[in-house]
Amino acid sequence: MEYDRNLADGAYRLLGNVVFRHERAIMYCDSAYFYSNDNSLDAFDNVYINQADSLHLYGDFLHYDGNTRVANVRRNVRLLSEETNLYTEALDFDLRSNVGYYTRGADIVSGQNKLNSREGYYYSNSTMYFFKDSVVIKNPDYTIYSDTLKYNTTTNIAYFLGPTEIISDSNYIYCENGWYNTETDISFLKDNACLQNPKQTIKGDSLYYERANGYGEAYQNVELLDIEQKIILKGNFATYNEITEDALITDKAMLIQITEPDSLYVHADTLTSEIDTSGYKIMKAYNRVKMYKSNLQGKCDSMSYTFADSVIRLYYEPVLWSEEHQLTSEYIEIRTRNRQIDQLRMIRLAFIISQEDTVKFNQVKGKEMICYFKDNDLYKVDVKGNGQTIYYPKDKNEILGVNKAESSDLVIYLEENEIKEIIFYTKPDATLYPLEKAPQNELRLKDFIWLERYRPKQKEDIFTWIE
Repeated sequence: MEYDRNLADGAYRLLGNVVFRHERAIMYCDSAYFYSNDNSLDAFDNVYINQADSLHLYGDFLHYDGNTRVANVRRNVRLLSEETNLYTEALDFDLRSNVGYYTRGADIVSGQNKLNSREGYYYSNSTMYFFKDSVVIKNPDYTIYSDTLKYNTTTNIAYFLGPTEIISDSNYIYCENGWYNTETDISFLKDNACLQNPKQTIKGDSLYYERANGYGEAYQNVELLDIEQKIILKGNFATYNEITEDALITDKAMLIQITEPDSLYVHADTLTSEIDTSGYKIMKAYNRVKMYKSNLQGKCDSMSYTFADSVIRLYYEPVLWSEEHQLTSEYIEIRTRNRQIDQLRMIRLAFIISQEDTVKFNQVKGKEMICYFKDNDLYKVDVKGNGQTIYYPKDKNEILGVNKAESSDLVIYLEENEIKEIIFYTKPDATLYPLEKAPQNELRLKDFIWLERYRPKQKEDIFTWIE
């Protein structure tokens, strides 16, 4: 030990295996200046600070203030614990509160995770890191980029406190709040939460996600976009699996098929999406199904949409409206081509009704019907089995009478939604009555029912169900 007033006023110089003890901390170095008047010291080379065996801090230079108990460690700084190792060029550590902080960047290694940020704090008592500005966590399976982040070195949970991105080979995640368990790969994301993979994008006020098995849940303002099929599922609760591509959505559930010039909107109590054994997607709607498109509306109890054949199937008391036509049967298939309606197949008790005025209705009935569409307009109807018709022929928009006809099979041609021609096959029987002589009790075919009050007039009406 040397004392030299000229070398450093009031300082003692200590050389060789220097050890200081202050409170619970022990400090080691090769050489040091000790300022007894200020209760401080400067330590050089092989600096090491140990406190209660919980703090292990290394560096090339140390300035320690015994009054504030703050240690300023510089060059080749290492802060080691059982869970993590921190590396930086400058670190200040408050031995009183057991908090370390840096402002010029640091790298942290925690198991398979490598973290770095421009600014950060380490809370030794709670084994918690607080990172700010350009935070990056690199894992063999993903990389996290965040504005502000907390990391617990004991639980290996990262807490997001600002805009955050999680990028992997399989998906992309964004949120502005939430947490990610880097050990179990389970996360909970909030505030503009979004998970995207090559086939799907899911958004919600909050998302729960298990990376290992691809399972997730979404809550409030949920939106699941099928990128390939241009279909959006919306609701307030959803479960999904990005590996199997299964999804379920409920609570104001809505399906939107994006088409030109307008889209199809479908609401049901529950919507599901799954992959069949052939690898094609099937979407199903359960309970209180209503749909709206500018040229087609409908309701039924349940519905399915199979992408293998592009067919929409309606079950249990289905009814469709196309322009002024009401279409009902026990079972209906909507066959599409290029996302447009190509055919309607109506099976068992098929019925088409259109209204002329408050008491006059054009009617077509049969066992089965095939309705053909062109440019979204109904232009032809094939009626097969027990064909019956009641319609009001016109001349220059003036009703000429009422025609009642029966035939086993018949074909109806329409133009601008008006009946232009009916061709009867197999023993036709037809009578044209003048309006004043038409038998009033025969102007409704059996099973006639007018359901206009159930028809959704705009897309918002699909959420209104009338018993």
